[in-house]
Amino acid sequence: MLGLIDRKELVEQLYVLENGRLKLYEERFDMAGWPPGEAEHNAQVLAKCFERGGWFHGIFDAGLLVAVAVVDSVFLEAERPALQLKFLHVSHDYRGRGLASGLFRTACKRAREMGAEEIHISATNSRNTVDFYVRLGCKLLDKPDPELYRLEPEDIHLYCELEPYKI
Repeated sequence: MLGLIDRKELVEQLYVLENGRLKLYEERFDMAGWPPGEAEHNAQVLAKCFERGGWFHGIFDAGLLVAVAVVDSVFLEAERPALQLKFLHVSHDYRGRGLASGLFRTACKRAREMGAEEIHISATNSRNTVDFYVRLGCKLLDKPDPELYRLEPEDIHLYCELEPYKI
């Protein structure tokens, strides 16, 4: 089902982290979809996340999964209690409708309910992705979680402080 999310995107610029600052450089490629085996690998990772109590929220159109957000239940190595936004994708034809920002806000609320004070994001280094999170108030992490960094050293590691949960 995960592989049905259309990841199509024209990427024209990427970020790299140099001396604690984001540096933009030109890199143009057409992301036509999932690289071979990636959807299957992500599905296995997310199944384990689900088994350990992760939170999942999908948006469907006529039974087709078009957007999804996942918050892992494992607390990260951080100064404040932090959970990872494990996954956030919106199918190409459904972008620009506010689905991603709505899913992000919902994921942040759920992470707070789960006891987190921050949500951490290992963002793909495309300008579109990083700029999206920055617009939502995310900031660069000074010290990424060692395991997340080991898994995705080229990603841009961000965090967002979560508003206190009010009952």
